[in-house]
Formats: sequence, C-alpha cells, structure tokens
Amino acid sequence: MSEQTTSAENAERARTDWQGRIGRRRAGGGPSTLDAPSALVARPGRGQVTLDWTPVPDAVGYQVYRSAGDAPLTPLDHHGGDVLAVPHPPYADTTGDPGHAYEYAVAALRDVDQPGALSAPVRAAALHGTALNGTALDGAAGGVGADDRGGGAGADPLVRVMVEAAGPTRPLHRPWRPMIGSEHLSHLLSTETTGGRPIGSELAEALRVMRTELHVDSVRAHAILCDDLGVYREVDGEPVYDFSRVDEVYDRLLGLGLRPVVELSFMPRDLASDPTKTVFAYGAIVSPPRDWQRWADLIRALVGHLVERYGREEVRHWPFEVWNEANLEVFWSGTRAEFMRLYDVTASAVRDVDPGFTVGGPSSAAAGWVGELLDHVDTSGAPVDFVSTHTYGAPPLDFRPVCARHGRPDLGILWTEWGVTPTHFNPVSDDVFAAAFLLRGMRSAADRVDALAYWVASDHFEELGRPPRLFHGGFGLLTVGNLRKPRFWALALADRLGERELPATLTGDGAESLVEAWAACGDDGAVTVLAWNGTLDQSKAGGEARLDRTVRVEVRGLTAGSYRVRHWRLDAEHSNIARVWQELGGGDWPTAEQWEALHSRDRLDEYQPEQMVAADDGTCSVEFPLPMPAVSFLRLEAVP
Repeated sequence: MSEQTTSAENAERARTDWQGRIGRRRAGGGPSTLDAPSALVARPGRGQVTLDWTPVPDAVGYQVYRSAGDAPLTPLDHHGGDVLAVPHPPYADTTGDPGHAYEYAVAALRDVDQPGALSAPVRAAALHGTALNGTALDGAAGGVGADDRGGGAGADPLVRVMVEAAGPTRPLHRPWRPMIGSEHLSHLLSTETTGGRPIGSELAEALRVMRTELHVDSVRAHAILCDDLGVYREVDGEPVYDFSRVDEVYDRLLGLGLRPVVELSFMPRDLASDPTKTVFAYGAIVSPPRDWQRWADLIRALVGHLVERYGREEVRHWPFEVWNEANLEVFWSGTRAEFMRLYDVTASAVRDVDPGFTVGGPSSAAAGWVGELLDHVDTSGAPVDFVSTHTYGAPPLDFRPVCARHGRPDLGILWTEWGVTPTHFNPVSDDVFAAAFLLRGMRSAADRVDALAYWVASDHFEELGRPPRLFHGGFGLLTVGNLRKPRFWALALADRLGERELPATLTGDGAESLVEAWAACGDDGAVTVLAWNGTLDQSKAGGEARLDRTVRVEVRGLTAGSYRVRHWRLDAEHSNIARVWQELGGGDWPTAEQWEALHSRDRLDEYQPEQMVAADDGTCSVEFPLPMPAVSFLRLEAVP
C-alpha cells in the first residue's frame, strides 16, 4: 500500500469520525435567573427585519426566537453551524421570506446554555423592495411591520455614516493582535509538499505575514505533546522526556517574532489510559492519562525546560492553556469530572515551576463550560488566570458577567478559536462573506475581550486531511501558496485604521445590524473609515440583491479645506483572489505560470481613482454602493 493511499484513508476515517462525534457535547448548565429583555422592537427593512431591545444586566448574550403562523417560537438559525446566540443587539434577520410576517421574541442568557424568560413577542415582515438599479425584486412589496403596521413599497436603501472628526476619541482596541490560530506546530518542520508547495516553509512564511502585516503577537496551536514531537515515552516502565523537537518548533516561532500560546495537549501514547481514542488524520490521542502523577511530572518537566531554554521572563509572556474542547466527545474520551481533575493537576504543575506563570481554560467548544470551570476552581482552589473558549458563525459572547459573578472581574478572556464556520472544506471560508463577518466579530469584541484569535493563519492544515485543491474552503486567512483571501484583507484594513477611535453614527435601513462602520484618526492627521455590509445568515453568503445598500459617509468637524480621498474595496470583483483563479481557468492546482499570475494580482484593489473633495464648512461626504457582502475602506487626508 502506498504512503499516499494510507494518507487518504486516514483522512477519510478522520472525517467520518469527526462528523459522527463533533456535535456531542457534555452535560452542563443550570437554572436561569435573568429577566426577559424589554422594549423589543422589530423594524421591517428591505430583505431584512432588524430587532433591537434593551440589554439585560449580567447577560452573556441573547437568543433570538422566531415563529411563523401558529408554530411555536424556536431559536432562529442563521446557519452558522455553532452557537446561534449573539452578544448584543441589534440583530438583522435575513432568513425569512419578504412579505411574510413572523413573530419574534428574545431571551437573555445567563450562560451559553441558560436562557431566561422570553420577551413579549413582536411581529414584522421584511420588505421586497427594489434593487439599487431600480429593478423590482419579486414583484409586489409590502408586509407587516413592527406592531403589525403596514410596510411600504420598500425601504430607502441609503445608509448614512456620520463620523465626528473632532469628537471625543479613545484608543482603538484591536482584538486580533494578541493571537492567531495555526495548525499543529510540528507542521512547521514538514519537508513535504501540498499542491507542489513546501509545507513547512510556507507555513512559516504565513506566520511571518501575520506578524509583519497584521501585527499579531502569538500563535495558538494544538498538539505540542503529541508523539510526532516525541516528548514522552516509557523505557523499562520509566518516563523518558525529549523536548528537542519542541525546541525546534518554538525556536522557529520565536525567530518569526511570535510567541506561543502553549496549549497543553494531546496525550502521549505511552501515558494514555486508552491510546485507541484519537482525533484527526494525524491520530491525536484524546484519552485521560493512565497515571495522573506522571502527567503532572511531564507538565512540570516541560515548563521547567522552557524556562531553562528561553528564560523565566520570556516564558511569563506565554499563556498555558489546558487541553482543547473537552466538552466535545471527539476531543476528550473522559468525563467532565476527569477533565476538571486534568485542569487542577495541570494548572498546579505549571504554577509549581513559577507562581507567576499564566494558566487557564477550559478551551471549550461552543462557549461551553466556562461557568462550570469557575464553579469548580472556586471549590478546588486551582489557579486560573484566564478563561478561554471558542465559537464559530457569530460574534463572541460576553463572559465578563460570568467572571464577575465568581468574584473574578479581572480574569483574562481569550477566545482562542473563532471563525466564520466550524466546518472543514466549507466554501464560505473562501468567500467575501467571511470578510464582512470577520469585521463584525472584531468590532463587537473590541473593548470586552483580551484576544479574539481567528482560526487559522494558513490553509496548510491537515486535521481532516491535507488540502485537495487551491480553493477548497480551508480555514486559513492565506491559501496554500500564501495568496491573501478577502478575510485577510479585511483584517489588514482594520489594522490600517488610525490609533484613536472616532464616534460614528449610522442611520437608515439596516444601520448597525446589516451595515456597520468603524472610524478612527491617526497621528498623521488622516481620518480612516471602514464600512461593511454583511449578515450572519450564511444562506446568503453568495449575495442577495435586497440586502445591497448605498452608503454615504459624512465626515464632520474637519478643518476647512480640500481633502484627498482614497477608497479600497473587497467585493466579488475587488481584492478577491478566488475570482482571479476562476478567470485563469480554475481547477485543482495552478501551473507555474498560473502561480506567477496569481501572485502578480494578489493585491488590495482600489475601488475608484483617488479623488479630491472640499470641506469648506468642515464637512465632506463620499457616497458609493455597498453590496452584501462587501467592505470599503476610506482614507481622508488634508491637502496642504
């Protein structure tokens, strides 16, 4: 049997196993005590209904419910494939049929699986409307609006973004900078190829791009304890440690200017209670240890070695995260109680080396077990410096109230995995839709989380098998070959915003729920405005004419004079390397000539030529169409 055949079979087995177990979550939760949200309103718009409500103190987020006719209210599914709750209002429902009235209600969440009472219901219907070119969409318009008031022929598609250049400012928080996700870091040492491209060197280059172009500080990855790095074996019944390949990985990472987030996983074969319990094509063992003392000794030995090699002051910058997604059966074959024991033993072993080292968890899927871990350590006394969890398909929830309820308001909050979908090989990962989604999540998370790590940097990734073609729905911000996907450009544009956030007020159909904006000014005096049009509804990932809008950006409080305006764009036709690949003929992998053509066109595109605008009264405006999905970035500079 060839090596290639064996690899393909391993990948197929991993995919079948993953699909069978990924949805099985461990028990958890408890009673809810939060009040129902008040003042729920439903505003009908073109192709969407915007829901808004008064936030509930201590809520981590909100679950939106909907029904049609006499059907019961059920959680509204925007097809994200993971947590359906959102952290705050407003919320745009684009999943319904225009002209069809639905009943809506909202519940506040005490924790991700603890919804409170439902709000008083409201009814509304999205409007049919017309396309931006005036063409009618599905003929007749109308429908039922808030409080059953009739809708018009279609809402005005104009959204105004009013930026106060002279307004009060605050430092602009960039939650993507603390960390990025990556494939297991032994992949850096690979000398093999995918699509004819060298895996190890291209992954290293992708991480260098994260550092130099997005200013990311650290990398979070799985499997530092897996057998491919050879950290642990037993000889004549006695433990033998070898951290030399861990050193190779971390030396290379530090050489790129990045630090590791040390995810303490998975289980070495010789230490596993059941080495047949595995996940992924590379066979990561997810079993509890057969000897808890030897596990603790291994953790102390690893951390002590890191101190010896890299220095105590350096390692104090490295978060130690316990395991990965133990609330899913696919990642932990033990019980929840056994995971809590693993947390206690591991966290204590890290702190035995240095009481100043940072340790936390539960590193859970779907925002689970955060409250449960804090309940546990309140009793066990195990150290915890941060809570970490993951979600996909929606902005991250707000765990500050959970930390505060446990008397730990200053705990770090790290979302060590986050992205548009948890599903491998999903086309949405290559689409412009993911760019608008990414910006929505980052803006939502700003000022309330310590890190929001996009999963992952590169399509050099092999959890369920290596990439079968260039555009295959990979998790990476960069393709194999390090071409920049639209969502990479979205982060790059966010990173180009100025240092100080400016007030921005949005009005119009879908303002703040469909169309959002982020504005800032820099030390160079320039005003930068990032605007995007996106829905959480992944059934509309390919676009929807009803959701297209016209945006007018008005910047007020400027010094009178002339301003140079530059406008960059992400949409189906701009900054979209997948479209370039289709123009070149598509297929599985490029030829040498096609690689050259792709890299020559791997750029951020300007939407229109540089223009001059007057601000004689201290105000200037720029108007442009903004399809769904699309992103625009404006930079205004005074002309001397």
